[in-house]
Amino acid sequence: MLQYEYHNLLASKQMRSNLPKEKLLECVDQVNNAHHEIMAERNADLLGFYDLPDCSTEHIDKFIANLNPDFDTMLVLGIGGSALGNKALYSALKTEAELPRKLFVYDNVDPVLLYEILAQINLKKTLVNVITKSGTTAETMAGYMIVADIIKHKFPQDFQKRMIITTDKEKGFLRQVINKEGYPGFIVPDNVGGRFSVLSDVGLLSSAFTGIDIKTLLKGAKDMREKCLNPDIGENPAYLNGLIHFLYYRQGKNISVMMPYSNSLYDLADWYRQLWAESLGKRKDIKGRDVFAGQTPVKALGTTDQHSQVQLYTEGPNDKVFTFLTVEHFKHDYTIPNLYPDREEVNYLGGKKLSELLNAERFATEIALSKAMRPNGNIVFPQIDEYHLGQFIMLYEIQTVFTGKLLNINPLDQPGVEAGKIATYALMNKKNYDQVRAEIEQYKIDRGLT
Repeated sequence: MLQYEYHNLLASKQMRSNLPKEKLLECVDQVNNAHHEIMAERNADLLGFYDLPDCSTEHIDKFIANLNPDFDTMLVLGIGGSALGNKALYSALKTEAELPRKLFVYDNVDPVLLYEILAQINLKKTLVNVITKSGTTAETMAGYMIVADIIKHKFPQDFQKRMIITTDKEKGFLRQVINKEGYPGFIVPDNVGGRFSVLSDVGLLSSAFTGIDIKTLLKGAKDMREKCLNPDIGENPAYLNGLIHFLYYRQGKNISVMMPYSNSLYDLADWYRQLWAESLGKRKDIKGRDVFAGQTPVKALGTTDQHSQVQLYTEGPNDKVFTFLTVEHFKHDYTIPNLYPDREEVNYLGGKKLSELLNAERFATEIALSKAMRPNGNIVFPQIDEYHLGQFIMLYEIQTVFTGKLLNINPLDQPGVEAGKIATYALMNKKNYDQVRAEIEQYKIDRGLT
């Protein structure tokens, strides 16, 4: 199992300015109430991500088994929850698990990014996976129409075999496209929001294609889910970490820094950023009152950002909670040769492994933050594999919903994102957005932009 080290998040003789353990005990009623709400919503089928580890993957297994073996690359067209989980899993495992197939993700509308991807891949050997629940996401649909047009012209006889669509199971524009053009179709579940969807077809299909063991991934998620069904925070790492972050947030620590000491886990911090920011960043509470809630997630990379951010973290504003991601055993490693045994400047490195230096630097950063009275925790991966990644994903999904309950906000919606989508539709002259366009024109006039 993942190890959750939280001693530096609580007050001690060395960390007196941090959170007293007694504060956690004072929140027993809040924790129990949040737990009951979560279980009630799960029973009402509102928290579908809890049940994803139990879902069959037979349809994915069958599709991959029958796939043309010439396909060696998948291009995912998606954004946000339709892309970040795919990238995180692939980035984490492509080297550690020596994955046999490649994954590219186009998750922006930057034309240069699309050009660079298309320049790197061989379209003849590429399977395109379009992922959007609504089928109306502007960024994804723009990419889809460009790539679909290229594929149809390049492979007019069998273009249907070169594209997959993952969308709503019944409704939406892309479901109509599937029915009309005969593309293979996969499903974004009704009761699973995009940022919670990586363990559904959204993330599992691309993972299975690249060679990731999705059954072991789901087994890890299931084991963490079972561990986190206990409302006792002493036994439930998701509730404990969520409660600690909530209490620090109430103390004014409104920034959460996730710092993996592994390049392979860097994209996992990206996935976390969306989950934490979009779920908890809310203007209104569940009673409609203005609360402007949310803890800003920031990602850093150890050891790279020891030379760019840790100066701020140790001596700047004490407004942050830190979480390290540590890997105990790397599949690939190097021993540093003792090239200069007579030079004390470097001979201490001779004979040490790179992983040993990496984790020593992680511990050194922990010491520096602790001496500066900055709260920091550590999540330890025994190794980077499907089982422990599944655990991490479920841990943070449960933690996020639980923290939302403590904040009395809805962690499942994203009204601020919807406002931006509406403005984009108006700017791109979509029908029935005349009023919004008029408001935008007035906005430009007021700011002298016309």
